[in-house]
Amino acid sequence: MQENYQKKTLGILGGGQLGRMVIQSAINYNIDIHILDPDPNAPCKSIAHDFQQGSLTDFDTVYAFGKSCDIITIEIENVNTEALQQLANEGKEVFPQPHLIKLIQDKRQQKQFYKDNNIPTADFVLTDDRDAVIQHAEFLPAVNKLGKDGYDGRGVQVLRSQADLEKAFDAPGLLEKLIDFDKELAVIVARNKRGELIAYPAVECAFHPTANLVEFLFAPASVNEKIEQKAKEIAIQVIESLDLIGILAVELFVTKSGEILVNEIAPRPHNSGHHTIEANFTSQFEQHLRAVMNMPLGNTELRTPAAMVNLLGEEGHSGEALVEGLDQALSERGVYVHLYGKKITKPFRKMGHATVLDENVDMLKERAMRIKEIIKIKTES
Repeated sequence: MQENYQKKTLGILGGGQLGRMVIQSAINYNIDIHILDPDPNAPCKSIAHDFQQGSLTDFDTVYAFGKSCDIITIEIENVNTEALQQLANEGKEVFPQPHLIKLIQDKRQQKQFYKDNNIPTADFVLTDDRDAVIQHAEFLPAVNKLGKDGYDGRGVQVLRSQADLEKAFDAPGLLEKLIDFDKELAVIVARNKRGELIAYPAVECAFHPTANLVEFLFAPASVNEKIEQKAKEIAIQVIESLDLIGILAVELFVTKSGEILVNEIAPRPHNSGHHTIEANFTSQFEQHLRAVMNMPLGNTELRTPAAMVNLLGEEGHSGEALVEGLDQALSERGVYVHLYGKKITKPFRKMGHATVLDENVDMLKERAMRIKEIIKIKTES
């Protein structure tokens, strides 16, 4: 029997740019989206069918919000999983499942899960505090990660030598072997309740040297077919091992010897899939909607090579946002700009992204660099 998606309300915990782009897809299907977010001026505020301001980590707030929805999902992991579990126990559909969000919230549990399920990942040791990190000095060079609350580069630091040990986090975390990788890839996979499962082509990520977040993304990744296939297989192994329903972004390292290791995962739309709005047959945002609402999954093939540029707040600028260079960028063929509705900018804040399409893969990098120099998010001088 055909499901009537229009009669089901989808509640999203988080009202940032990811939720905003999910709503933009949901509009095509007349699906009502309810949003909960602590920010009264969240990017979703003006386009959600219903917007509630409130804490994502407070049990009562999340529980009350979820009671008004048929299906509940997330666009950020920092949410109250106990409330979500209670809602699931009472018959609400919550995807990704609450126990999986809880597992992914803790990088220690996440890494242990990879090890227990034979998923390739960098060697690691769990540490309870700074003293425990110091006791494992022989493990350096390593990446020290906080178990919880690390996000967009926060809660992650590189410890290369004994001199760096004083920077170690004095909280539960882990030490992960520093990988001398050749490339960083990401593969997005989706799975619905019907058991359908599909993977997107691998993309290549280039990170900002100081902000520790994705600055550029290139699709397709410049890897051979063997590595592309292996990356997809590993991403599928992860989502199947978790038994997750929804969308999952799997970040991967390709080592100098061609080994592929899982770095981290995100159970929601992800920065590494923004280009899919224009570049693929089905965007990651529509796919997220399809997966959690148990709709048929969409085709993931790349229609054309693409590059994505994150539009970050300029250094030295905090305050009301002013976008420079928009007209010049929009005059170029195959350039699509997405601004996230954030009124206030600050250094390295994600304010939007631009996607560049070009059949000539060699031209993509050059054009992406140029767009980054053209569009600047500043404040009134």
